[in-house]
Amino acid sequence: MGKGIICVVWVSVLFVWGCGPKKQENKSGESEISGKPNIIYILADDLGYGDIGVYGQEQFGTPNIDNLAQHGLLFTQHYAGSTVCAPSRSALMTGLHTGHTFIRGNKSPGEEGQFPLKAAAITIAEVLRKAGYATGAFGKWGLGFVGTEGDPNNQGFDQFYGYNCQGLAHRYYPTHLWENGNKILLEGNDTHKTSVYAPDLIHAKTLDFIKEQANNPFFLYIPSVIPHAELIAPKDSIWEAFENKYNENPWGTDNTSGSRYQGNDYGSTNYHPKGYASQERPRATFASMVTRLDRQVGEIVQLLEDLGIAENTLIIFTSDNGPHVEGGADPTFFNSSGAVRGNKRDLYEGGIRVPMIAKWLVAIEGGQQTDHVSAFWDILPTLAELAGTEIPEHTDGISLVPTLKGVDGQAKHDHLYWEFHEQNGKQAIRMGNWKGIRLNVYDDPRGPIELYDLSKDIRELNNVAEDYPEVVAQIEELMETSRTENDDFPFNRQ
Repeated sequence: MGKGIICVVWVSVLFVWGCGPKKQENKSGESEISGKPNIIYILADDLGYGDIGVYGQEQFGTPNIDNLAQHGLLFTQHYAGSTVCAPSRSALMTGLHTGHTFIRGNKSPGEEGQFPLKAAAITIAEVLRKAGYATGAFGKWGLGFVGTEGDPNNQGFDQFYGYNCQGLAHRYYPTHLWENGNKILLEGNDTHKTSVYAPDLIHAKTLDFIKEQANNPFFLYIPSVIPHAELIAPKDSIWEAFENKYNENPWGTDNTSGSRYQGNDYGSTNYHPKGYASQERPRATFASMVTRLDRQVGEIVQLLEDLGIAENTLIIFTSDNGPHVEGGADPTFFNSSGAVRGNKRDLYEGGIRVPMIAKWLVAIEGGQQTDHVSAFWDILPTLAELAGTEIPEHTDGISLVPTLKGVDGQAKHDHLYWEFHEQNGKQAIRMGNWKGIRLNVYDDPRGPIELYDLSKDIRELNNVAEDYPEVVAQIEELMETSRTENDDFPFNRQ
Protein backbone atom coordinates (compact mmCIF):
# COMPACT_ATOMS: atom_id res chain seq x y z
CA MET A 1 0.00 0.00 0.00
CA GLY A 2 3.01 2.28 -0.10
CA LYS A 3 2.98 2.92 3.65
CA GLY A 4 5.99 3.52 5.81
CA ILE A 5 7.33 5.72 8.56
CA ILE A 6 7.69 9.20 7.16
CA CYS A 7 11.26 10.40 6.93
CA VAL A 8 10.76 12.51 3.83
CA VAL A 9 7.27 13.38 2.57
CA TRP A 10 6.46 13.17 -1.13
CA VAL A 11 7.45 16.81 -1.55
CA SER A 12 10.70 16.37 0.44
CA VAL A 13 9.61 17.84 3.76
CA LEU A 14 11.62 16.28 6.60
CA PHE A 15 9.77 14.60 9.46
CA VAL A 16 11.54 13.96 12.74
CA TRP A 17 8.56 12.85 14.82
CA GLY A 18 8.01 9.75 16.89
CA CYS A 19 5.21 7.37 16.10
CA GLY A 20 2.37 5.59 17.80
CA PRO A 21 -0.65 6.51 19.85
CA LYS A 22 -0.40 7.76 23.39
CA LYS A 23 -2.85 6.20 25.79
CA GLN A 24 -4.87 8.50 27.98
CA GLU A 25 -7.63 8.15 30.54
CA ASN A 26 -11.13 9.41 29.90
CA LYS A 27 -13.33 11.19 32.42
CA SER A 28 -14.06 7.91 34.21
CA GLY A 29 -10.39 7.01 34.46
CA GLU A 30 -10.76 4.25 31.89
CA SER A 31 -7.83 3.63 29.56
CA GLU A 32 -9.43 1.03 27.33
CA ILE A 33 -11.23 2.26 24.21
CA SER A 34 -14.33 0.45 23.12
CA GLY A 35 -17.32 1.16 20.91
CA LYS A 36 -17.66 3.24 17.77
CA PRO A 37 -15.16 5.98 17.05
CA ASN A 38 -16.23 9.59 17.03
CA ILE A 39 -15.66 11.00 13.55
CA ILE A 40 -14.64 14.58 12.71
CA TYR A 41 -14.32 15.46 9.03
CA ILE A 42 -12.77 18.88 8.39
CA LEU A 43 -13.16 20.20 4.85
CA ALA A 44 -11.19 23.31 3.96
CA ASP A 45 -12.49 25.42 1.07
CA ASP A 46 -10.20 25.91 -1.96
CA LEU A 47 -7.07 24.91 0.00
CA GLY A 48 -4.43 23.69 -2.44
CA TYR A 49 -2.36 20.50 -2.29
CA GLY A 50 0.69 22.57 -1.39
CA ASP A 51 -0.92 24.93 1.14
CA ILE A 52 -0.02 22.84 4.21
CA GLY A 53 3.41 22.54 5.77
CA VAL A 54 3.65 18.75 5.51
CA TYR A 55 2.79 19.01 1.81
CA GLY A 56 5.50 21.58 1.17
CA GLN A 57 4.20 25.04 2.11
CA GLU A 58 7.14 27.30 3.00
CA GLN A 59 5.63 30.80 3.16
CA PHE A 60 3.74 30.16 6.41
CA GLY A 61 3.33 27.37 8.91
CA THR A 62 0.45 25.02 9.73
CA PRO A 63 1.75 23.34 12.91
CA ASN A 64 -1.58 21.98 14.14
CA ILE A 65 -2.52 20.37 10.83
CA ASP A 66 1.04 19.07 10.55
CA ASN A 67 0.59 17.58 14.01
CA LEU A 68 -2.30 15.49 12.70
CA ALA A 69 0.20 13.89 10.31
CA GLN A 70 2.76 13.45 13.09
CA HIS A 71 0.25 11.28 14.92
CA GLY A 72 -1.58 9.94 11.90
CA LEU A 73 -1.58 9.01 8.23
CA LEU A 74 -0.85 11.34 5.30
CA PHE A 75 -2.32 10.56 1.88
CA THR A 76 -0.29 11.62 -1.15
CA GLN A 77 -2.81 10.58 -3.84
CA HIS A 78 -6.24 11.60 -2.56
CA TYR A 79 -8.76 13.28 -4.87
CA ALA A 80 -11.68 15.64 -4.37
CA GLY A 81 -15.10 14.89 -5.77
CA SER A 82 -14.84 17.71 -8.28
CA THR A 83 -12.92 20.87 -9.01
CA VAL A 84 -15.61 23.23 -7.62
CA CYS A 85 -17.71 23.31 -4.46
CA ALA A 86 -21.19 21.82 -4.92
CA PRO A 87 -20.41 18.72 -7.02
CA SER A 88 -17.38 17.95 -4.87
CA ARG A 89 -19.53 18.02 -1.72
CA SER A 90 -22.25 15.97 -3.42
CA ALA A 91 -19.70 13.28 -4.28
CA LEU A 92 -18.46 13.33 -0.69
CA MET A 93 -21.90 13.14 0.92
CA THR A 94 -23.35 10.48 -1.41
CA GLY A 95 -20.34 8.25 -2.13
CA LEU A 96 -20.96 8.72 -5.86
CA HIS A 97 -18.57 10.35 -8.35
CA THR A 98 -19.68 13.13 -10.69
CA GLY A 99 -20.81 10.66 -13.33
CA HIS A 100 -23.43 9.34 -10.91
CA THR A 101 -23.99 11.80 -8.06
CA PHE A 102 -27.05 14.04 -7.85
CA ILE A 103 -25.29 17.43 -8.01
CA ARG A 104 -22.78 17.65 -10.87
CA GLY A 105 -22.20 21.40 -11.10
CA ASN A 106 -22.67 24.70 -9.34
CA LYS A 107 -26.23 25.85 -9.91
CA SER A 108 -28.22 28.41 -7.91
CA PRO A 109 -31.97 28.44 -8.65
CA GLY A 110 -32.57 31.53 -6.49
CA GLU A 111 -30.92 34.36 -4.59
CA GLU A 112 -29.88 32.01 -1.79
CA GLY A 113 -29.15 28.31 -1.87
CA GLN A 114 -27.98 25.80 -4.46
CA PHE A 115 -29.78 23.15 -6.48
CA PRO A 116 -30.90 20.63 -3.83
CA LEU A 117 -29.86 17.06 -3.27
CA LYS A 118 -32.74 14.71 -3.98
CA ALA A 119 -34.64 13.06 -1.17
CA ALA A 120 -33.49 9.74 -2.64
CA ALA A 121 -29.86 10.57 -1.87
CA ILE A 122 -28.26 8.46 0.85
CA THR A 123 -25.75 10.63 2.67
CA ILE A 124 -22.96 9.95 5.14
CA ALA A 125 -25.00 11.67 7.83
CA GLU A 126 -28.03 9.47 7.20
CA VAL A 127 -25.92 6.31 7.30
CA LEU A 128 -24.20 7.30 10.54
CA ARG A 129 -27.35 8.58 12.25
CA LYS A 130 -28.97 5.21 11.53
CA ALA A 131 -25.94 3.64 13.23
CA GLY A 132 -26.61 5.65 16.40
CA TYR A 133 -24.44 8.70 15.80
CA ALA A 134 -25.34 12.25 16.70
CA THR A 135 -24.71 14.28 13.54
CA GLY A 136 -23.74 17.91 13.13
CA ALA A 137 -22.56 20.14 10.30
CA PHE A 138 -20.96 23.53 10.97
CA GLY A 139 -19.78 25.71 8.10
CA LYS A 140 -20.83 25.89 4.44
CA TRP A 141 -23.49 23.53 3.09
CA GLY A 142 -24.24 24.39 -0.56
CA LEU A 143 -26.45 21.37 -1.38
CA GLY A 144 -29.95 22.78 -1.00
CA PHE A 145 -31.76 25.69 0.59
CA VAL A 146 -33.59 25.63 3.90
CA GLY A 147 -36.85 23.70 3.62
CA THR A 148 -35.95 21.90 0.39
CA GLU A 149 -35.16 18.21 0.18
CA GLY A 150 -31.49 19.23 0.13
CA ASP A 151 -31.68 21.04 3.49
CA PRO A 152 -28.95 19.53 5.73
CA ASN A 153 -31.61 18.72 8.34
CA ASN A 154 -33.39 16.68 5.65
CA GLN A 155 -30.16 14.91 4.69
CA GLY A 156 -29.28 13.34 8.02
CA PHE A 157 -27.88 16.17 10.13
CA ASP A 158 -29.39 16.69 13.57
CA GLN A 159 -27.76 20.10 13.83
CA PHE A 160 -26.59 22.63 11.27
CA TYR A 161 -25.07 26.05 11.82
CA GLY A 162 -23.46 28.25 9.21
CA TYR A 163 -23.93 29.30 5.60
CA ASN A 164 -26.59 27.46 3.69
CA CYS A 165 -25.58 29.12 0.41
CA GLN A 166 -22.10 28.89 -1.05
CA GLY A 167 -22.64 32.16 -2.93
CA LEU A 168 -23.35 34.09 0.26
CA ALA A 169 -20.38 32.29 1.83
CA HIS A 170 -18.18 34.56 -0.29
CA ARG A 171 -18.68 37.12 2.49
CA TYR A 172 -16.89 36.60 5.80
CA TYR A 173 -19.02 39.31 7.42
CA PRO A 174 -22.47 38.17 6.25
CA THR A 175 -25.72 39.70 7.43
CA HIS A 176 -26.99 36.31 8.58
CA LEU A 177 -26.26 32.63 9.06
CA TRP A 178 -28.61 29.68 9.52
CA GLU A 179 -29.15 27.49 12.56
CA ASN A 180 -31.18 24.55 11.36
CA GLY A 181 -34.21 26.26 9.77
CA ASN A 182 -33.80 29.53 11.62
CA LYS A 183 -32.24 32.63 10.08
CA ILE A 184 -29.75 34.15 12.53
CA LEU A 185 -29.16 37.86 11.96
CA LEU A 186 -25.63 38.95 12.90
CA GLU A 187 -25.76 42.24 14.76
CA GLY A 188 -23.08 44.58 13.54
CA ASN A 189 -22.94 43.11 10.03
CA ASP A 190 -25.24 45.19 7.83
CA THR A 191 -23.39 45.34 4.47
CA HIS A 192 -21.55 48.42 5.79
CA LYS A 193 -20.17 47.32 9.14
CA THR A 194 -17.90 44.32 9.66
CA SER A 195 -18.20 43.33 13.30
CA VAL A 196 -18.79 39.56 13.42
CA TYR A 197 -16.30 37.34 11.59
CA ALA A 198 -18.44 34.35 10.67
CA PRO A 199 -15.71 31.64 10.79
CA ASP A 200 -15.03 32.49 14.44
CA LEU A 201 -18.72 32.25 15.33
CA ILE A 202 -19.11 28.95 13.47
CA HIS A 203 -16.01 27.59 15.19
CA ALA A 204 -17.44 28.42 18.63
CA LYS A 205 -20.63 26.53 17.77
CA THR A 206 -18.50 23.60 16.56
CA LEU A 207 -16.73 23.38 19.92
CA ASP A 208 -20.10 23.52 21.69
CA PHE A 209 -21.29 20.51 19.69
CA ILE A 210 -18.26 18.49 20.75
CA LYS A 211 -18.86 19.35 24.40
CA GLU A 212 -22.55 18.46 24.15
CA GLN A 213 -21.89 15.11 22.46
CA ALA A 214 -18.76 14.06 24.36
CA ASN A 215 -20.50 11.05 25.91
CA ASN A 216 -22.10 9.85 22.67
CA PRO A 217 -20.69 8.65 19.37
CA PHE A 218 -20.86 11.63 17.01
CA PHE A 219 -20.18 12.56 13.42
CA LEU A 220 -19.03 16.16 13.08
CA TYR A 221 -18.75 17.60 9.56
CA ILE A 222 -16.84 20.90 9.45
CA PRO A 223 -16.99 22.40 5.93
CA SER A 224 -15.01 25.55 6.72
CA VAL A 225 -15.24 28.54 4.38
CA ILE A 226 -11.52 29.24 4.82
CA PRO A 227 -9.61 30.11 2.63
CA HIS A 228 -12.19 30.64 -0.16
CA ALA A 229 -12.35 34.21 -1.47
CA GLU A 230 -13.13 36.83 -0.34
CA LEU A 231 -9.72 37.44 1.24
CA ILE A 232 -10.43 39.22 4.51
CA ALA A 233 -9.54 38.63 8.14
CA PRO A 234 -9.71 40.42 11.50
CA LYS A 235 -6.77 42.70 12.22
CA ASP A 236 -5.64 40.68 15.24
CA SER A 237 -2.36 39.09 16.31
CA ILE A 238 -2.61 36.46 13.55
CA TRP A 239 -2.91 39.18 10.92
CA GLU A 240 -0.11 41.24 12.45
CA ALA A 241 2.32 38.34 12.07
CA PHE A 242 1.93 38.55 8.27
CA GLU A 243 1.02 42.20 7.68
CA ASN A 244 4.41 43.25 6.34
CA LYS A 245 5.90 39.88 5.50
CA TYR A 246 5.39 39.68 1.74
CA ASN A 247 6.45 43.13 0.46
CA GLU A 248 2.98 43.99 -0.80
CA ASN A 249 1.94 47.46 -1.95
CA PRO A 250 -0.79 48.89 0.30
CA TRP A 251 -3.11 51.63 -0.89
CA GLY A 252 -1.52 55.05 -1.20
CA THR A 253 1.77 53.73 -2.55
CA ASP A 254 3.00 53.39 -6.10
CA ASN A 255 0.09 51.82 -7.95
CA THR A 256 2.11 50.39 -10.80
CA SER A 257 3.08 47.24 -8.89
CA GLY A 258 2.05 45.08 -5.98
CA SER A 259 -0.55 42.41 -5.39
CA ARG A 260 -3.52 44.42 -4.12
CA TYR A 261 -7.02 43.62 -5.34
CA GLN A 262 -9.85 46.04 -6.14
CA GLY A 263 -13.19 44.42 -5.44
CA ASN A 264 -16.76 44.96 -4.29
CA ASP A 265 -16.57 46.58 -0.88
CA TYR A 266 -18.75 46.62 2.19
CA GLY A 267 -20.56 49.95 2.25
CA SER A 268 -20.21 50.60 -1.47
CA THR A 269 -23.24 51.72 -3.45
CA ASN A 270 -22.99 48.60 -5.60
CA TYR A 271 -22.39 46.18 -2.71
CA HIS A 272 -23.40 42.63 -3.62
CA PRO A 273 -23.68 39.83 -1.03
CA LYS A 274 -21.85 37.42 -3.34
CA GLY A 275 -18.96 39.78 -4.12
CA TYR A 276 -15.41 39.95 -2.82
CA ALA A 277 -14.08 42.90 -0.82
CA SER A 278 -11.01 44.82 -1.93
CA GLN A 279 -7.78 43.75 -0.32
CA GLU A 280 -4.54 45.70 -0.18
CA ARG A 281 -2.52 42.79 1.20
CA PRO A 282 -4.02 39.61 -0.25
CA ARG A 283 -0.94 37.49 0.40
CA ALA A 284 -0.77 38.45 4.05
CA THR A 285 -4.51 37.95 4.35
CA PHE A 286 -4.44 34.50 2.75
CA ALA A 287 -1.64 33.38 5.06
CA SER A 288 -3.45 34.71 8.11
CA MET A 289 -6.68 32.96 7.07
CA VAL A 290 -5.03 29.56 6.70
CA THR A 291 -3.22 30.16 9.99
CA ARG A 292 -6.60 30.85 11.59
CA LEU A 293 -7.94 27.58 10.23
CA ASP A 294 -4.86 25.81 11.55
CA ARG A 295 -5.43 27.25 15.03
CA GLN A 296 -9.05 26.13 14.92
CA VAL A 297 -7.85 22.60 14.17
CA GLY A 298 -5.52 22.83 17.16
CA GLU A 299 -8.36 24.00 19.42
CA ILE A 300 -10.52 21.07 18.32
CA VAL A 301 -7.75 18.60 19.11
CA GLN A 302 -7.10 20.24 22.48
CA LEU A 303 -10.78 20.06 23.40
CA LEU A 304 -10.89 16.36 22.54
CA GLU A 305 -7.93 15.81 24.83
CA ASP A 306 -9.48 17.87 27.61
CA LEU A 307 -12.68 15.82 27.38
CA GLY A 308 -10.77 12.54 27.38
CA ILE A 309 -12.14 11.43 24.01
CA ALA A 310 -9.18 12.11 21.72
CA GLU A 311 -7.93 8.56 21.48
CA ASN A 312 -11.01 7.06 19.90
CA THR A 313 -11.84 10.03 17.68
CA LEU A 314 -10.99 9.80 14.00
CA ILE A 315 -10.08 13.21 12.56
CA ILE A 316 -9.86 13.61 8.78
CA PHE A 317 -8.59 16.86 7.29
CA THR A 318 -8.85 17.64 3.57
CA SER A 319 -9.99 20.24 1.01
CA ASP A 320 -12.87 20.37 -1.47
CA ASN A 321 -10.78 21.18 -4.56
CA GLY A 322 -7.64 22.97 -5.70
CA PRO A 323 -6.64 26.58 -4.96
CA HIS A 324 -8.68 29.48 -6.30
CA VAL A 325 -7.41 32.57 -8.12
CA GLU A 326 -10.33 34.91 -7.29
CA GLY A 327 -10.37 37.88 -4.95
CA GLY A 328 -6.66 38.61 -5.23
CA ALA A 329 -5.47 35.10 -4.37
CA ASP A 330 -1.98 34.28 -5.59
CA PRO A 331 -1.50 30.50 -5.76
CA THR A 332 1.65 30.95 -7.85
CA PHE A 333 3.35 32.96 -5.10
CA PHE A 334 2.44 30.36 -2.47
CA ASN A 335 3.03 27.38 -4.77
CA SER A 336 -0.42 26.30 -3.61
CA SER A 337 -0.64 23.35 -5.98
CA GLY A 338 2.70 22.01 -4.84
CA ALA A 339 4.33 19.63 -7.27
CA VAL A 340 1.26 19.32 -9.49
CA ARG A 341 -0.23 21.54 -12.21
CA GLY A 342 -3.47 23.47 -12.19
CA ASN A 343 -5.94 25.27 -9.95
CA LYS A 344 -9.64 25.22 -9.13
CA ARG A 345 -11.75 24.48 -12.24
CA ASP A 346 -8.97 22.40 -13.80
CA LEU A 347 -9.12 18.63 -14.08
CA TYR A 348 -5.36 18.58 -14.11
CA GLU A 349 -4.00 17.31 -10.81
CA GLY A 350 -3.85 20.74 -9.18
CA GLY A 351 -7.61 21.13 -9.49
CA ILE A 352 -8.60 17.81 -7.92
CA ARG A 353 -5.67 16.29 -6.00
CA VAL A 354 -6.06 17.46 -2.42
CA PRO A 355 -4.32 16.96 0.91
CA MET A 356 -5.81 14.39 3.26
CA ILE A 357 -4.60 13.48 6.73
CA ALA A 358 -6.25 10.99 9.09
CA LYS A 359 -5.53 10.83 12.80
CA TRP A 360 -7.00 8.09 15.02
CA LEU A 361 -4.72 7.36 17.92
CA VAL A 362 -6.20 4.01 18.87
CA ALA A 363 -5.87 2.58 15.36
CA ILE A 364 -3.43 4.57 13.20
CA GLU A 365 0.27 4.43 13.89
CA GLY A 366 1.64 7.97 13.75
CA GLY A 367 4.00 9.44 11.20
CA GLN A 368 2.80 7.28 8.32
CA GLN A 369 2.09 8.09 4.69
CA THR A 370 0.32 6.19 1.92
CA ASP A 371 0.28 6.50 -1.86
CA HIS A 372 -2.99 4.57 -2.10
CA VAL A 373 -5.17 6.24 -4.75
CA SER A 374 -8.44 7.33 -3.15
CA ALA A 375 -11.24 9.86 -3.61
CA PHE A 376 -14.11 11.58 -1.83
CA TRP A 377 -16.56 8.83 -2.77
CA ASP A 378 -14.51 6.41 -0.63
CA ILE A 379 -15.38 8.27 2.57
CA LEU A 380 -18.99 7.06 2.88
CA PRO A 381 -18.17 3.32 2.75
CA THR A 382 -15.16 3.90 5.01
CA LEU A 383 -17.18 5.60 7.73
CA ALA A 384 -20.05 3.13 7.40
CA GLU A 385 -17.65 0.25 8.01
CA LEU A 386 -16.10 1.99 11.00
CA ALA A 387 -19.59 2.59 12.42
CA GLY A 388 -20.42 -1.08 12.04
CA THR A 389 -23.33 -0.44 9.73
CA GLU A 390 -24.27 -1.56 6.24
CA ILE A 391 -22.56 0.12 3.30
CA PRO A 392 -25.16 1.37 0.81
CA GLU A 393 -25.49 -0.84 -2.24
CA HIS A 394 -25.07 2.00 -4.72
CA THR A 395 -21.69 3.59 -4.15
CA ASP A 396 -18.66 4.25 -6.30
CA GLY A 397 -16.47 4.16 -3.22
CA ILE A 398 -14.20 1.56 -1.65
CA SER A 399 -13.66 1.44 2.11
CA LEU A 400 -10.27 2.75 3.22
CA VAL A 401 -10.36 0.94 6.56
CA PRO A 402 -7.46 -1.42 5.73
CA THR A 403 -5.31 1.57 4.75
CA LEU A 404 -6.25 3.46 7.90
CA LYS A 405 -5.49 0.51 10.13
CA GLY A 406 -2.35 -0.49 8.26
CA VAL A 407 -3.49 -4.01 7.44
CA ASP A 408 -3.57 -6.07 4.26
CA GLY A 409 -6.59 -6.39 2.04
CA GLN A 410 -7.06 -2.86 0.71
CA ALA A 411 -9.10 -2.98 -2.49
CA LYS A 412 -8.16 -0.60 -5.29
CA HIS A 413 -10.09 1.32 -7.91
CA ASP A 414 -9.86 0.22 -11.52
CA HIS A 415 -10.26 3.88 -12.38
CA LEU A 416 -11.53 7.22 -11.09
CA TYR A 417 -13.86 9.48 -13.09
CA TRP A 418 -14.67 13.21 -13.11
CA GLU A 419 -16.80 15.45 -15.29
CA PHE A 420 -16.98 19.23 -15.07
CA HIS A 421 -19.88 21.34 -16.34
CA GLU A 422 -18.14 24.69 -16.81
CA GLN A 423 -15.56 26.05 -19.28
CA ASN A 424 -17.18 24.21 -22.20
CA GLY A 425 -17.20 20.85 -20.40
CA LYS A 426 -14.37 18.57 -19.29
CA GLN A 427 -13.83 14.90 -18.43
CA ALA A 428 -10.96 13.09 -16.74
CA ILE A 429 -10.01 9.51 -15.93
CA ARG A 430 -7.31 8.23 -13.59
CA MET A 431 -6.47 4.62 -14.49
CA GLY A 432 -3.41 3.27 -12.73
CA ASN A 433 -0.66 5.76 -13.48
CA TRP A 434 -2.45 6.97 -16.59
CA LYS A 435 -4.42 10.21 -16.59
CA GLY A 436 -6.68 11.11 -19.49
CA ILE A 437 -8.31 14.51 -19.93
CA ARG A 438 -10.79 15.69 -22.56
CA LEU A 439 -11.51 19.41 -22.90
CA ASN A 440 -14.29 21.27 -24.78
CA VAL A 441 -16.73 18.39 -24.44
CA TYR A 442 -19.75 20.55 -25.27
CA ASP A 443 -18.30 21.48 -28.65
CA ASP A 444 -16.85 18.05 -29.42
CA PRO A 445 -18.04 15.15 -27.22
CA ARG A 446 -15.65 12.81 -29.07
CA GLY A 447 -12.78 15.27 -29.09
CA PRO A 448 -9.10 14.50 -28.54
CA ILE A 449 -7.92 13.10 -25.21
CA GLU A 450 -4.72 14.26 -23.56
CA LEU A 451 -2.77 11.42 -21.95
CA TYR A 452 -0.20 11.68 -19.16
CA ASP A 453 1.88 9.10 -17.30
CA LEU A 454 1.74 10.38 -13.73
CA SER A 455 4.56 8.09 -12.63
CA LYS A 456 6.94 10.05 -14.88
CA ASP A 457 5.11 13.33 -15.45
CA ILE A 458 3.30 14.45 -12.30
CA ARG A 459 2.88 17.99 -13.70
CA GLU A 460 1.09 16.68 -16.80
CA LEU A 461 3.30 18.56 -19.24
CA ASN A 462 4.08 15.77 -21.75
CA ASN A 463 1.00 14.60 -23.66
CA VAL A 464 1.81 11.06 -24.85
CA ALA A 465 -1.55 10.27 -26.45
CA GLU A 466 -0.01 9.64 -29.87
CA ASP A 467 2.37 7.07 -28.41
CA TYR A 468 -0.28 5.00 -26.60
CA PRO A 469 -3.42 4.84 -28.77
CA GLU A 470 -4.59 1.66 -27.01
CA VAL A 471 -4.58 3.41 -23.62
CA VAL A 472 -6.41 6.38 -25.10
CA ALA A 473 -9.05 3.99 -26.47
CA GLN A 474 -9.54 2.45 -23.01
CA ILE A 475 -9.93 5.86 -21.41
CA GLU A 476 -12.33 7.01 -24.13
CA GLU A 477 -14.54 3.99 -23.44
CA LEU A 478 -14.45 4.67 -19.70
CA MET A 479 -15.51 8.27 -20.31
CA GLU A 480 -18.62 6.88 -21.99
CA THR A 481 -19.45 4.07 -19.56
CA SER A 482 -18.60 5.76 -16.25
CA ARG A 483 -21.54 8.14 -16.29
CA THR A 484 -25.32 8.14 -16.40
CA GLU A 485 -27.48 10.90 -17.77
CA ASN A 486 -28.78 13.52 -15.35
CA ASP A 487 -31.61 15.75 -16.55
CA ASP A 488 -30.81 18.37 -13.91
CA PHE A 489 -27.20 18.59 -15.05
CA PRO A 490 -27.16 17.57 -18.74
CA PHE A 491 -23.64 17.18 -20.01
CA ASN A 492 -24.04 19.47 -22.97
CA ARG A 493 -24.22 23.18 -23.67
CA GLN A 494 -26.81 24.66 -21.31
